[in-house]
Amino acid sequence: MNFLADIKFTPLWSDWLVYLLFFTLAVAFFYVRRHEHLLSPWRQIARRKLAMIALIVLSLYAVIGFIDSIHFKVALPKQDSSQQTQYSAETLSVLDVILKPIRENDEKTFSAPFALTLFAKENIDVNGKTIRDYPRLKYGGAHLESVDERAADVFTRFLHGSARALVLLAVLVLLALIYDARRKGIMIAAAIHRLVRGEYEIPARTIVLTIGLFIWVGMVLAHLAPYYHVLGTDKVGQDVLYLSLKSIRTGLIIGTLSPVIMLPFAILLGVMAGYFRGWVDDVIQYVYTTLNSIPGILLIAAFVLMIQVIIDNNPDMFSNLAARADAKLLALCLILGITSWTGLCRLLRAETLKLREIDYIQASLSFGVRNMRILTRHLVPNVMHIVMIIVVIDFSGLVLAEAVLAYVGVGVDPSINSWGNMINSARLEMAREPIVWWSLVAAFMFMFVLVLAANLFSDAVRDAFDPRLRK
Repeated sequence: MNFLADIKFTPLWSDWLVYLLFFTLAVAFFYVRRHEHLLSPWRQIARRKLAMIALIVLSLYAVIGFIDSIHFKVALPKQDSSQQTQYSAETLSVLDVILKPIRENDEKTFSAPFALTLFAKENIDVNGKTIRDYPRLKYGGAHLESVDERAADVFTRFLHGSARALVLLAVLVLLALIYDARRKGIMIAAAIHRLVRGEYEIPARTIVLTIGLFIWVGMVLAHLAPYYHVLGTDKVGQDVLYLSLKSIRTGLIIGTLSPVIMLPFAILLGVMAGYFRGWVDDVIQYVYTTLNSIPGILLIAAFVLMIQVIIDNNPDMFSNLAARADAKLLALCLILGITSWTGLCRLLRAETLKLREIDYIQASLSFGVRNMRILTRHLVPNVMHIVMIIVVIDFSGLVLAEAVLAYVGVGVDPSINSWGNMINSARLEMAREPIVWWSLVAAFMFMFVLVLAANLFSDAVRDAFDPRLRK
């Protein structure tokens, strides 16, 4: 209670959108569970091993992004009891609190993964003499007396983390099996036998191994990260593992909010163009053909620069730097959504042209059913499988787009942690000798895992929701 009394929740606009998105997913989950025709494709997805692995990866990223979207400010110490409570100017998130051991362990500049010294030589004073050598890090490996102790210490902490991960996984699996045994009225031994033999409808063994892998990685990092910079440090000495984890929220926001923004344009205009045809179809085709004729990167750059000018000329609109950077992030999502709806609109137009000639649509027109009712009750529900497939496929493309835009200088604000900003900063150090490679590799690794999982999951969604591929 004391901790809650000492904090002030300060959600950003993007935080509210994240909360709304998770609430919508929860509502959709319970709605789908009550309708068998909607639940059937998801059951087909749940039977595929790669799809479940991808879903677990995406869920882990989503959880990290959600807890990083709970922002607050901490109360400053009071000089006396009568003083009014003042809050820190720094906006923190729950993820910052969890990662406090590595968030505050900033070094002077670059250091390699698991290094005990800085990456570059400096003049240091040893016993009154000035020599040029690699200075020891302030936090990384500070508990060690010499470099020779590092290998044994890392191995010991690795074993401790692995042992705790194994125990935690065993407890979680046992609890899940007890719940399943009680639900089905069988003995716990029978539930264990079903798991070992792979007799569950879903790939339970694959799910257990995937969750166990992430628990193991998390436990090992929890034992190593407070004492070593596992992925090294960047130019200003920040831990690269911390920056990579903080960048997850930015990638998820751009990959999810941008499709949400484009959906109303694509669905409304695409279905209207295919249903009404004639001059309505001509106008809508003219709009998206004109928009497609403009190079996307130029349109995005022009819009981002315009938003930047508006932000610079109206500083009173934002309470702090975090709100200002968040406004630029939302503006980037908006322009990505506006420029990416044309492809889905074209697909929906073609599908609607086909559906319009089907018998039940023609019968509805003959009986005088209103156009709006035909659109909402017959056409839109029958094109939602295309919407679902395109949204999941576009997710990975938008995550990669953020990295490309940051590379050319029109991405998110530099104060926001993102993989694009990490890559943009790392490219300036690629010409060093020896090369500073770990920031680039870390950003690529985290982004690659997310994009690969999204692509694998999109394949499963396409196969399950496409009527031509559904079994």
